[in-house]
Amino acid sequence: MRIEVSLSRQELALVGDDGACIRRYPVSTAARGAGELQDSGCTPRGRHVVRARIGAGAPAGTVFRGRRPTGECWSAELAAANPARDWILSRILWLSGCEPGRNRLGAVDSMRRYIYIHGTGDDQPMGEPRSHGCIRMRNRDVVELFDLVAAGTEVVIGE
Repeated sequence: MRIEVSLSRQELALVGDDGACIRRYPVSTAARGAGELQDSGCTPRGRHVVRARIGAGAPAGTVFRGRRPTGECWSAELAAANPARDWILSRILWLSGCEPGRNRLGAVDSMRRYIYIHGTGDDQPMGEPRSHGCIRMRNRDVVELFDLVAAGTEVVIGE
């Protein structure tokens, strides 16, 4: 099984070993487009793996900071009170690049850039680039995806 992310279609597909699509989800990738450099705010391309799965069993909407639950649960009121926060909600699939010089090591290391697949607030649109580099999903979708994939699952991010 592998995850395929299309930046142009703003879509994530879970693909079986036989190449058949198992699930398809709308996503939101970087507002600044594709790119691999540290501090670019872009979504890195290429082959990755899920290095860590964070949030198993947490309620949907759980707020994470520094990959730890804050004790908060996202709501429209909480979002209105914190308009500048980049919400990381429900589950985190932390990605690690597999291609040295492209998305691994040095100034292009996806893991050191904290590139995740994660949930976001219900008020955030899907299907259009709006993130700071991560791959955002609806909370129900990221919970479902999280339950279907293991650490080590291949993730391919392409144009």
